Amino acid sequence: MIATMTAPEPVIGRILLSQDQIRDRLSELAADIDAHYTGRDLVLLGVLKGAMMVVADLARMLNHEGVEIDWITVSSYGDSTTSSGVIRMLKEPDLDLDGRNVLVIDDITDSGLTLSWLVANLRSRSVGSVEVLTLLRKPDLVKVEVPIRYVGFDIAPDFVAGYGMDYAQRYRNLPYIAVLEY
Repeated sequence: MIATMTAPEPVIGRILLSQDQIRDRLSELAADIDAHYTGRDLVLLGVLKGAMMVVADLARMLNHEGVEIDWITVSSYGDSTTSSGVIRMLKEPDLDLDGRNVLVIDDITDSGLTLSWLVANLRSRSVGSVEVLTLLRKPDLVKVEVPIRYVGFDIAPDFVAGYGMDYAQRYRNLPYIAVLEY
């Protein structure tokens, strides 16, 4: 019998952003969003599954009446730590976005390929406006520039998990964001 070697599973390493740091930054972004959308409708369009925590916390911080929340699911990762480059739409928005002001909320932006595709897809639907909020951006990995109006934090190109972000569907429940180590 031939023994096979498997790569070790990553584990949670150092905490990159604490629960307090995330909350404080989202509060600042919420104030900016409230000012930008004063007197206008607003649809928060969360990119599942990673942005679920960001959307939930941000929505509660907004002082904007009548905010609607919807979800979209796109995938380019699968169970890997790197993007495959192939983008798949797994869940369409339920709301009619025609003429609406849409704020796409993503957990993390690295290459920009998925987000660029998503913004172009939404614009093809005749939305009123599309802006983007990403909690984390990895500037060193950008392949396609995407106009991101709201950025939580710029980080190094480490693979991170927690606060909605996962590795193979694990670690989403952590209240902080940590670097995965092998």
